[in-house]
Amino acid sequence: MLSLEPMKICLDISPAVYRRAGIGRYTRELTSALLDLGGEDEYVGFYNRASGANLDGCFSEMTHLTRDLPDKPWRLSVLTAHFLGISQDRWMPGIHIFHATDNLLPLLSEVKSVFTLHDLAFRHHPETHTCLNRLFLRTMMPWFLRKADTVVADSESTRRDALKFYKLKQSKIRVIYPGVHPRFRPVHDLERLAAVRRRYALPARFLLFVGSIEPRKNLETLLEVFRNLRPDEVRLVIAGERGWRYRTTLECLQSSDLRRKLILTGFVPDDDLPVLYSLAEAFVYPSLYEGFGLPVLEAMACGTPVITSNSSSLPEVASDAAIMVAPRDVRGWLRALDQIIQNSVLKAELRQRGLRRARGFSWESTACKMRKVYQEVYGHCN
Repeated sequence: MLSLEPMKICLDISPAVYRRAGIGRYTRELTSALLDLGGEDEYVGFYNRASGANLDGCFSEMTHLTRDLPDKPWRLSVLTAHFLGISQDRWMPGIHIFHATDNLLPLLSEVKSVFTLHDLAFRHHPETHTCLNRLFLRTMMPWFLRKADTVVADSESTRRDALKFYKLKQSKIRVIYPGVHPRFRPVHDLERLAAVRRRYALPARFLLFVGSIEPRKNLETLLEVFRNLRPDEVRLVIAGERGWRYRTTLECLQSSDLRRKLILTGFVPDDDLPVLYSLAEAFVYPSLYEGFGLPVLEAMACGTPVITSNSSSLPEVASDAAIMVAPRDVRGWLRALDQIIQNSVLKAELRQRGLRRARGFSWESTACKMRKVYQEVYGHCN
């Protein structure tokens, strides 16, 4: 029988307050949606260092806990605690449940825990991670998954990977899909469209990629495709910050003989992203591996035709609402892009399919399902 007593739930908001790409968006949107649900439960935010934390928006409404340790010492302290069996409950005073969103779970004995498993890219594509990060995750992920009371996977693909690699009990891990924020919808305001086009010096016709610049995103394949793409006036806009091992990819982009056809915007604020999607002829996402792939969902919600990889979780997210191609199939990508550019009927059909598909995802639904997980975990200890 589940307890009806109010819960005090601590979420690790570190990925969001330090603006860490997809995991940061997941954490911010989930936290905001949980707060919007209301109720008697209290939500507390945890982050590991005070410097550089951006506690705006929903985070300004929360009580905070912090260790004030830089990332590497913080990770080392958690690793040491697990290996020596030293409980870290004292850092969570009055907390009933700790929700680990950042691939890091302190060793807790009295405090219950929920662990979000975003992906296992470090197992599938170890070459896309730094040696230190890969070593940490390979060493500690089995501990984190074993110690967590419940594991939440972002997709069925990630759940299957976890069962395969870590032999978890099927009852311990469940899938809760991320959502898409209502801000992601087709933009028709001509002044807003024109302002964003000017801000980023966008051409009349362009294809869009949104995501971190890192090897796993497979931008080299996209460049090879673009080298052979016609017509020449179609540009490629890459919107995103530097990620893991970005140097090789960035050098490839900057030294490319196609540089005149590329626009690198860097970080794009949330308010501008729906406009960017709406201006694009299509959204292209050739990623080698994703635990979910939020940009695909956001593009579809804006009515942007999508071409994405047929690997990992991406078919699960896109379903029949996108063209899917093997990530390194240059000829397949070229055919797909030619279709999108030349075939207005296909573009219109993909827009409608994408809009329908995106309507099946919401952060409110994600938050409701997550709160049920908290209630189950809390109920087991009362």
